[in-house]
Amino acid sequence: MVSLFATSLSAKPQAPLRGWLGDAERVDHAVYAAITRTDTPNLDAAMVRLTQAADRSRLWLAIAAMLASTRGARGRRAALTGLTSVALTSAVANLLIKPLSRRRRPVRGDVAPGRQAPMPLSSAFPSGHSASAFAFAGGVGSVLPFDAIPIRALAAVVAYSRVHTGVHYPADAVAGALLGSTLAQVTARALESWSAGAAREVP
Repeated sequence: MVSLFATSLSAKPQAPLRGWLGDAERVDHAVYAAITRTDTPNLDAAMVRLTQAADRSRLWLAIAAMLASTRGARGRRAALTGLTSVALTSAVANLLIKPLSRRRRPVRGDVAPGRQAPMPLSSAFPSGHSASAFAFAGGVGSVLPFDAIPIRALAAVVAYSRVHTGVHYPADAVAGALLGSTLAQVTARALESWSAGAAREVP
């Protein structure tokens, strides 16, 4: 009797949680379906090119090189902070969270072939592209806030492109953006502390 009572108490908080999670997943799938079923022939090719440009962070490496070569010492610091943020975020997303989440990728039956990007084999949650995009934007923004405005906008479009091309659900992209933004702040503070400590040690 006691064990039955304890089981019923522990089950009560879990049932609403499962219900909320189930509702959230249905909304997530519905938004994905609405995006991928919408006919956007003028947008499709651009989204495919953009999402592939962000593969292996090539897009962010190119922007980092541009900042480092045109914005002086602050540009080099911004590039370093941005790329360090990407490295940390990629490690956390790909080596820690994805193996634990094991979320399946979308089924692209309704996605037009012309808008499909190559489907990765890794877990869907979180979006690594979205995480890296917002990590880079956040890292750059910690040093060059004004310059980071268009980079943040580009990061948002990259995150959207992962849904548009059918390789992620919207929740994957949002989670990646939150992860990248958070770890960018952590990285920026760590690098700032290290830099301040190194400066104090110089005689």
